Amino acid sequence: MTETVDVVLIGGGIMSATLGAFLHELQPDWKITAIERLSDVAEESSNAFNNAGTGHSALCELNYTPQAADGSIDISKAISINEQFQLSRQFWSSLVERGVLSDPDTFINTTPHMTFVRGEKNVDFLKRRYELLKQQTLFADMEYSEDSRVINTWAPLLMQERLKADEPFAATRVSGGTDVDFGSLTRQLFAQLSADGVEVRTDTEVRNLKRQKDGTWQVKYRRTIGRAPGRINARFVFVGAGGWALKLLQKSGIPEIKGYGCFPIGGQWLQTTDPKVVAAHHAKVYSKATVGAPPMSVPHLDTRVVDGEASVLFGPFATFSPKFLKNGSMWDLVTQVRFSNIFSMLKVAFTNFDLIRYLFSELAKNHHRKVDDLRELMPSARDEDWKLLQAGQRAQVMHQGQLKFGTEVVAHSDGSIAGLLGASPGASTAVPIMLTLLKTCFPDQFASWEPKIRELIPTYGQSLNDQPALALQTLTGTAQDLKIAL
Repeated sequence: MTETVDVVLIGGGIMSATLGAFLHELQPDWKITAIERLSDVAEESSNAFNNAGTGHSALCELNYTPQAADGSIDISKAISINEQFQLSRQFWSSLVERGVLSDPDTFINTTPHMTFVRGEKNVDFLKRRYELLKQQTLFADMEYSEDSRVINTWAPLLMQERLKADEPFAATRVSGGTDVDFGSLTRQLFAQLSADGVEVRTDTEVRNLKRQKDGTWQVKYRRTIGRAPGRINARFVFVGAGGWALKLLQKSGIPEIKGYGCFPIGGQWLQTTDPKVVAAHHAKVYSKATVGAPPMSVPHLDTRVVDGEASVLFGPFATFSPKFLKNGSMWDLVTQVRFSNIFSMLKVAFTNFDLIRYLFSELAKNHHRKVDDLRELMPSARDEDWKLLQAGQRAQVMHQGQLKFGTEVVAHSDGSIAGLLGASPGASTAVPIMLTLLKTCFPDQFASWEPKIRELIPTYGQSLNDQPALALQTLTGTAQDLKIAL
């Protein structure tokens, strides 16, 4: 007889870990099983070097403050992203207090967030962006400067060997930004779930999802070692399998996945562990994206702290593979094609020539040309100090003829199965994304869960940006709990 559990989490990344942590807190009597095809959790997109590690809060990312044709700047998305990240911080803070997470410096560290631009138009844009954001409660600590001496104190590598006669430049800075090791965070969450009785099956690949007459979902899997097949029934299934979420949701047959497609984009970093370079840089510095580049390819020069070791990364540089996961299949791009999505994907292909040109230009770059790109931010960079590091694989969402940015929850109308598609800001906003999923898929239970949710996230349902006193109290509290700067 096939075993039946309450919840199956497919994929061992930050999304499944976050949802599992929520469900275990909200409904500790439920039986939960997590399934991961690799030999350990957090080895795909959640692995520290497979993502930027930025605590995405719109402090430095220009794509969250788009400029309209008339020159106006929309800051609404920046405020929304920052609000969402504050929910994640509060949740992590509560889990630290409960002993679920270890010392905060094992997964989060204070790293100033900066934006650096060059050229009159970009300087004008950055200054107006700063003036708008500075008025907002969540961005009140933002600083702005066009003075090389000031910027040199913020991030010396930006100014070393930069000619005074160069085009104008400017920077913004928020000292209370963060660098997050989502791999460590994910492993800690799963370790605690496992200790509390949640079964975590690694080396197990889900092959199919089929609805049963009793309303449960039969999850068919195969062990990657020995190839032994198996099956388990679940009352609720979450597909948090990165790029493979599309493939599995297609196999489930739910109508909500029709029309969706994915375009895979890989990435590489330039990395240095040179002590002099690492010691001279303590910031995440984002710049302006190349024309046609997707938001996740905005160039940035980052301090990274992984397993207690610091390095500096620059990138990402786009690569191409038909795989939807770093450890995916070469057939992923082809096998996703359905009659319901092929015309939508063709429309995206014919209306995004800038993206195609960008990918070709990235693929043509050798090591020297990649370091040349780095020299736009860090003029003193030397080819021999930097090595290439393969980053993660992203499956960019396509739907109804549009290339979609961000993350999307796709859920069946009865709430019995849901999955997550998309990329940035992704991991940083895992907590609000999973709260939305819980409200969508468990409407009958959610009202009874809300008191517990507010224990874990005191400001849930409120806007910090509209309440300066509450914002200060909340930010101060979480900063103290997570041992990060305000």
